[in-house]
Amino acid sequence: MRPFIRQHFGPYFELRLLWPSLLMAMAAWGFMKIAGEVLEGDARAVDLWILQLLRTGDKQLTPIGPLWLQEAIRDLTALGSPAVLTLTVGAVWGYLVMARQRVMAWLALGSALGGVLVAFGLKALFSRERPDAVFHTAVASGYSFPSGHAMMSAIVYLTMAALIARLAPRTRLRLYVMAVALLITGLVGLSRIYLGVHWASDVVGGWAAGAAWALLCWLLASRLHLGQERHP
Repeated sequence: MRPFIRQHFGPYFELRLLWPSLLMAMAAWGFMKIAGEVLEGDARAVDLWILQLLRTGDKQLTPIGPLWLQEAIRDLTALGSPAVLTLTVGAVWGYLVMARQRVMAWLALGSALGGVLVAFGLKALFSRERPDAVFHTAVASGYSFPSGHAMMSAIVYLTMAALIARLAPRTRLRLYVMAVALLITGLVGLSRIYLGVHWASDVVGGWAAGAAWALLCWLLASRLHLGQERHP
């Protein structure tokens, strides 16, 4: 089987790159599927139902849960803010440079900057309005789809974790790094829905687009064999 794959796909093709390639294709397909639903207006009914499910009161405008929960979720949503993401990318870039992984460091920076351009381009392309301001419990502006916080969190946290994991000596450490990145990305996205500043489809679309971008960067790092000299 392996000689056949090498013959038809080239000498550098590796079977272990097959599953992330499939995941990237699935994420990209998922984004396009959600985008189609958004453009046709089919997602609005479900989006509105989810938003109202998270509201209470006579007019269903008050977020469910106690005040401390609302404050905690505002803290969580800040993990996807431009300031925190910039600090994260800078910290990882510095770590990779000190670890003498300069190519990987510039790949990390390039993936983040490229992701910003893609996110802004998608927002301008779809130009979807956010939920009505009466639902907002946090400051938000700009277009809604895809969610910038959800997409950039996926791009930054998943890409940075995937690159750092390539330097980890043991599988359980790599799994831990990726699990933490997935958890943070998930919490940031969910916080945007709870705070009423994004539709659920905005967040899921952002996750899908961000995951596809992160997997693309991981595949590039793997193809370049970055970090592999640190562990077999």
